[in-house]
Amino acid sequence: MAVDVIYEDNHLIAVNKASGDITQGDKTGDLPLPDKIKLWLAEKYKKEGNVFCGVIHRLDRPTSGLVVFSKTSKALSRMNLLFKTREVEKVYWAIVETKPKEDTGSLIDYLKKNKDQNKSYSVKKGTPEAKEAVLDYKLIAQSDRYFLLEVYPQTGRHHQIRTQLANIGSIIKGDVKYGAKRSNKDGSISLHARKVKFIHPVKKEPIEITAKVPNEPLWKWFEKEVG
Repeated sequence: MAVDVIYEDNHLIAVNKASGDITQGDKTGDLPLPDKIKLWLAEKYKKEGNVFCGVIHRLDRPTSGLVVFSKTSKALSRMNLLFKTREVEKVYWAIVETKPKEDTGSLIDYLKKNKDQNKSYSVKKGTPEAKEAVLDYKLIAQSDRYFLLEVYPQTGRHHQIRTQLANIGSIIKGDVKYGAKRSNKDGSISLHARKVKFIHPVKKEPIEITAKVPNEPLWKWFEKEVG
């Protein structure tokens, strides 16, 4: 089973998720990433019987990039706590159609999820079921048509980056659901989970993991520009 593993130790395994992979089962019946990782681990270590792979966080199906899973229940509970207490620094790259008015900024919105549409909307503070969403961003490169933003989400809301950037008019390339002019040919959106930083839940050492951008000309051009 082919998975793009970019970090592994006795407690954690991190993969570079391709757009289209799912991090939890859905109505499509497609094999979720944790199950692919279990097969990969079983094959690598010649394991028979059950293999543990705990889901710590998720990425939307059309989003690519870094996802961390746990190989032990101890690591799962400790990593869940790190995410809950916001002790994991997450960095995303987003290619957007329109440059934000400010090159750097902080966005605070209140988002409400519409389950029927699988979409989130920015609503007024105090709206029932709305949750505060906070992110910081900065412009780090631009081409003749597109702009690359580095995004630092401080909260983990449903479709947060997609909704908040669309709300300021900087729609992510290919994200038709949130107003993009056209879809990407491969069905992806140009949002990539680039990096995570945290203190290892067992070793207590600082960990920093970076995921390469998709093998696509515009992504590769931006990666080269940023260096």
